Amino acid sequence: MNKFSVSTAVAGALLALASQAAVAAPDWGKVPKRDINVFHAGVTPIEWATKKSDHSGSAGMRKGESCAGCHEEKGTLNFNFKRLADKELEPKGAPKTMMFPVSVQAAYDAANLYIRLTFKAPSGGADKGDKDNEVKATVLFADAKVPQADQYGCWQSCHTDARTMPGADDKKTKYTKEGAYELMQWASKGNKVSDGSVTTERKMTGGTTGAKAEASKSGDTYTVTFTRKNPGEGKAVPFGIAVHADNSSGRFHHVSLGYKLGIGADGDVKAAKQ
Repeated sequence: MNKFSVSTAVAGALLALASQAAVAAPDWGKVPKRDINVFHAGVTPIEWATKKSDHSGSAGMRKGESCAGCHEEKGTLNFNFKRLADKELEPKGAPKTMMFPVSVQAAYDAANLYIRLTFKAPSGGADKGDKDNEVKATVLFADAKVPQADQYGCWQSCHTDARTMPGADDKKTKYTKEGAYELMQWASKGNKVSDGSVTTERKMTGGTTGAKAEASKSGDTYTVTFTRKNPGEGKAVPFGIAVHADNSSGRFHHVSLGYKLGIGADGDVKAAKQ
């Protein structure tokens, strides 16, 4: 074998090893789990959440308290679910399951951030607006320009005039008044993955995370694993998750409060370094 052939073979082997290292999945058995409860929020957009006459907790929000800091208690959420399910806040009808846990794991290496969601998607929803997808799972990451993102989570993208809100324009999507969210979504039909964003409108394409996803179902349990570009070590990134179960669409998802993902930093969920 001549020098060129030897060099080519060695280079090819090194490239293959590097590629395998770059895409190697974490050993999830060694990555800590953090249960995050997602819930049906009804008609409680940011305008409702920050209005004193609607939401007594708005006073705490103005003092800098986070939604999770107020409502997460002993592994559950202390909401008045009877009120959330009532016609006042859910005129279309509430799902049979108002809250359920999602097990969240996160890991990272030099190139990628990995997020694994494990959950049982409930049936009994009042909305069947997405005929194509039985289940969708979404993760949103807020940038530094989204106001109070570490307090409110994805609520800064939820408004009274967005589609599926009572009397709203069916063509108006989620949006932010300032800043942007990165969006990753997995949809069950065809294992479709969306890499998008939320700014002045929500876009399901054109994102910059390089999002990929793999999913499996065992019995009634879904496991969805996202891979995206590592946003940078030493950061605590505000994030939230949502699950559309039982063919639901729009605001009829179950959504989390806002949390921080620590990537080589402290956070509500700490990504394990690979």
